[in-house]
Amino acid sequence: MNFCSQGNYDNMTNPNEPDIVAFCCHYSAYAWSQDLQNLPRLGFPENVRLEILPCSGRISIIRLLKAFEQGADGIYVAGCKDDTCHNVRGSRIAKKRVDYVKNVFDQLNIEPERIEMFMISREPNRGFIEAAKEMTMRIKKLGPSPLKGK
Repeated sequence: MNFCSQGNYDNMTNPNEPDIVAFCCHYSAYAWSQDLQNLPRLGFPENVRLEILPCSGRISIIRLLKAFEQGADGIYVAGCKDDTCHNVRGSRIAKKRVDYVKNVFDQLNIEPERIEMFMISREPNRGFIEAAKEMTMRIKKLGPSPLKGK
């Protein structure tokens, strides 16, 4: 499993797979992040790189845009469901920031579907893995980011 830092997101392990960065709330990802080695065996796509945040509300618009600039084909933020958010409003704040970036992409003629917000239960369930699979399939259909290599 790949953790990423602020760097290049070109997929070196399999160039046929899209480069996806998942910014995940510590609380919604905690159960899964304790067993990272087994995530691929459970169906978590290996092309998705995780960056664990103390709260999804801590993600900045600049950080989201920077990930695309650094080569990501797609990005998603995984936060807690509204009614279970540990920090009360973190997921709502993150959703507003994701929506802002979608609007920026639309204005730049970049597919806004390249970024998404998922509200995932804090309880261990398949939602964490399903979000990664959904984004992988979505980005495969869209193809490489138009910002790649620029």
